[in-house]
Amino acid sequence: MNTSLLTLESLLVLDAIERRGSFAAAAEQLNKVPSALSYIVQKLEEQLGVTLFVRQGRRSVLTPAGQHLLEEGRKVLSAVSKITEQTQTIAHGWEPKIRIAIDSILDNKKIFDVIADFLYEHPSIEIDITEEVMNGTWESLIDDEVDLVIGAPEPTPNQQGLRTVKIETLNLLLVVKANHPILQYEQPLGKNDLRQFRTIVVHDSVKGEIPRSSNLIEDSQHFFVSSVNQKIDAVLAGIGMGFLPENRIQPYLDSKQFVSLDFPEAVKTCDLFMAWKTINHGKGLKNLSERLEKIFLSTQ
Repeated sequence: MNTSLLTLESLLVLDAIERRGSFAAAAEQLNKVPSALSYIVQKLEEQLGVTLFVRQGRRSVLTPAGQHLLEEGRKVLSAVSKITEQTQTIAHGWEPKIRIAIDSILDNKKIFDVIADFLYEHPSIEIDITEEVMNGTWESLIDDEVDLVIGAPEPTPNQQGLRTVKIETLNLLLVVKANHPILQYEQPLGKNDLRQFRTIVVHDSVKGEIPRSSNLIEDSQHFFVSSVNQKIDAVLAGIGMGFLPENRIQPYLDSKQFVSLDFPEAVKTCDLFMAWKTINHGKGLKNLSERLEKIFLSTQ
């Protein structure tokens, strides 16, 4: 079958006729004469062996076959528009896509608010978000799986060519559900008290290096999860105890669903970092990282 007439122009004509409701109105939109549009549609119908439009009163309405062709054609038009925008974006030094790894310990809302504002101003740039944990966050940047990491925990790696910015210091609390049996023990608690109960631990998402564990209670039974959100849910279900960032669980503390345990030897703070490779000179990454740094530093 000859497909020479199934062009971007013919798809634009179908789109305009469907949106405007008539050949005359579509011709006005496309700055053409109605006969030119009629010719394009007629040749397309002959080529495909189908009827694309029928008259209903004064309106030209797509047949089911015409509707299918236009629906698929609009995908092509959208793809072409996207390619055009991205090509212009690249030519001006703005990368078409920014890959970001956010550590599970962070609350995403503040980050997504910044990204939403960024995308409003730069709609042709794609954002690809992944979630990582502990060393897995750093590994994703070092292995070039992402362009930017947010919330990567200390210590920062001894890797040349990384730009790191401290963005937050979290207070970590050892918490349990309000009816947990450890609350019957006298506080402050000792290691022997804690070892008798299950601890909830988030898996490090690192793949190529040795997984890291932080704030583990040695010799206790462990319950492993893959994210901080899952850890919060596990504590809420009464499965065990766990160290969690105070800002993420404040509503549960306020409602007395969680109780913070007094354990003097626990690690109480954790510094978090944003980082990217210095060889990345894309304007998008620079602009977005500056916005994020500003919002994080303004809330410290």
